[in-house]
Amino acid sequence: MIRGNGVLLRALEPKDVDLMMIYENDQEVWPVSGTLSPYSRYTLEQYYANATQDIYNSRQMRLAIELITEIPGRGNTIGYIDVFDFDPQNRRAGIGILIGDKEQRAKGYATEALSLLVRHCFGVLSLHQLYCHINNNNDVSLRLFRKVGFQPCGLLKEWIVYDSRWHDVAVMQLVRPKIVV
Repeated sequence: MIRGNGVLLRALEPKDVDLMMIYENDQEVWPVSGTLSPYSRYTLEQYYANATQDIYNSRQMRLAIELITEIPGRGNTIGYIDVFDFDPQNRRAGIGILIGDKEQRAKGYATEALSLLVRHCFGVLSLHQLYCHINNNNDVSLRLFRKVGFQPCGLLKEWIVYDSRWHDVAVMQLVRPKIVV
């Protein structure tokens, strides 16, 4: 577990398939996730089976974002945070985050979860850089990633289509800070 003050990031458990069914099948999230059709339980169970592999084998890692309670593992799971396109040779990866529990949004949990994962990626996985792609109209996510230190480094014009319209996508990057001695 990666523990913060208000949230912890933990490995997926079989119980997470039920919550992933809700979050992944929420049509409001589809434009952000690139989903085109609902996920079946079977598909999510297969994803879970792959997600429990070592990041060096699967090239991805999904962690549950859980509110901290007195008993670890007993808090409410409010979302998930992903490392994907893990490239150990070039020491980089993409990051995505979803606070699926809409009542828990705008409370600082995403900022803390993203900060914890960034620290883990740089400190434990020894990555050199992290990146994300964010719909250019998604001001909440753009602010979140900026707050944690990500910088805009490009714009992909008319990169995704939803609601019968093309949308630009911002590319953001965080390069591991150099340690000055």
